Amino acid sequence: MSTSSGVPESWISSFCALLGHEYFAEVSEEFIEDDFNLTGLQTQVAMYKEALEMILDVEPQDDDEDDEEEEEEEENESGLGDGQERVAARAGERRHHSRMASDLSVIESSAEMLYGLIHQRFICSRAGIQQMSEKYELGHFGCCPRTNCEQARTLPVGLSDIPGEDTVKLFCPACLDVYVPPNSRFQTVDGAFFGRTFGALFLLTFPEYDLTKRGADVLSNANSRIPTDQNLLNGIYSKNIAPSLGSGHI
Repeated sequence: MSTSSGVPESWISSFCALLGHEYFAEVSEEFIEDDFNLTGLQTQVAMYKEALEMILDVEPQDDDEDDEEEEEEEENESGLGDGQERVAARAGERRHHSRMASDLSVIESSAEMLYGLIHQRFICSRAGIQQMSEKYELGHFGCCPRTNCEQARTLPVGLSDIPGEDTVKLFCPACLDVYVPPNSRFQTVDGAFFGRTFGALFLLTFPEYDLTKRGADVLSNANSRIPTDQNLLNGIYSKNIAPSLGSGHI
């Protein structure tokens, strides 16, 4: 794949551009290349090294030449004739391509799993949560389906940090409830790729978002922020504590 400028699109960009991956942030290569950020992931992902190379668009080392040399040595030792050598070479080539296709499928699956687990950590970092903030402001995560929340913006969260246990959910900070995404394309995304920490950390990092604003108000930064002179309670502005619950909202 390539962009309109003719520059090949990175694996990360193409992954985030897939249908159903709209909630994902684009993890920076600098974050991935820092071994500290990947601590413990080696034991959770099959073919870890190959998956990491695929994510970073690193060309894997070519083992074809070594395989060909070994095949030639085996043929010379066995003393096969020219015809038999050609048949053996074609058979070996078919096995090689079959193995390559099988390995590529496994590596692709492992790369998606590895990226998701890295993503869970990235969106809790300074750079990652800032990127998610920009997506939140633009309404990329959708809004709460509850009538009394009046289209309050939601955040993607996981109910478990362990892959394979549950799919991604949407947390509404206005009613403090969790919902299944309305579009089925999001119901195959693993919730562990967002994790249990992000939602709460986001609200503590950006307490100035006014959760009582609705509709067109949220598209304007000037109108969707709380003045700094408002009362704070445990790091959250008082007016932001479940504004869609209570008298008149149930």
